Amino acid sequence: MAWRDLMTAPASGTKESPLESARFGCSIERLTVSGESGSSFSPVRAAILGSDADVIILRYPAERIDWFAKMTDLGRTTLLADSLVYWRLAVGRGRGAEPSGDLWASELRDPAMVEALVLEVFARYESHYLANPLFDAAELPAGYAEWARRSAGEGGCLALYARSAGEEPRVIGLATMQDDGPRTEILLAGVVPEVQGRGLYAHVLKAVEDRARARGATEVVISTQGHHTRVQRAWARYGFEPVRTFFTVHLVRAGLLPPV
Repeated sequence: MAWRDLMTAPASGTKESPLESARFGCSIERLTVSGESGSSFSPVRAAILGSDADVIILRYPAERIDWFAKMTDLGRTTLLADSLVYWRLAVGRGRGAEPSGDLWASELRDPAMVEALVLEVFARYESHYLANPLFDAAELPAGYAEWARRSAGEGGCLALYARSAGEEPRVIGLATMQDDGPRTEILLAGVVPEVQGRGLYAHVLKAVEDRARARGATEVVISTQGHHTRVQRAWARYGFEPVRTFFTVHLVRAGLLPPV
């Protein structure tokens, strides 16, 4: 979910999500209420009641605390599917890792390689889809793969390389990004499991910040599910600051879920 859609886009009705529908074998629509829309619950209620989709994935500002209770009497099963937390860094204020001659970053455009890296890095990532029994967990990696290939094709991927004595350089981390005017949004970023916990993730963040600075961007933004506190601590150490939280709710058409 792009920063612009969640922060500033005007309120709108549900939108079909053909990729998700094909992946999970049911009709899925998205409904997003941005942080600045000022929308009341009334148009959200109307959009939910007017949808025939099997699942509506709704995201809305977490400060609308009373909305969840209002959804429970609209004829759908309401599933709380975690939260999405956004963080922001002013370019030039990052507390980057010290340079190392054995580490460097460069653009990676090979879609197959980017896909393989993303699937390795995010193999254990727990997303909002897991809240919904209708969705097959085995299909979740396909979403990351699609995202990764698209970023590679658009030139929005940086790879972190490492060299050990007597060995060929290898890729140990990556970041996929989307540029939007003065802003660079990190979509997926991490290091491979075998080198996690060694402070190398900070080098990935620095590579993104350096790239953003080189193109004249003023900020870098990133998001994750609210329960992923470990990576949020890494962002805080680097210099990112929390901006806003959004709730994710899955509204499932009545009768599709088995009784508890």
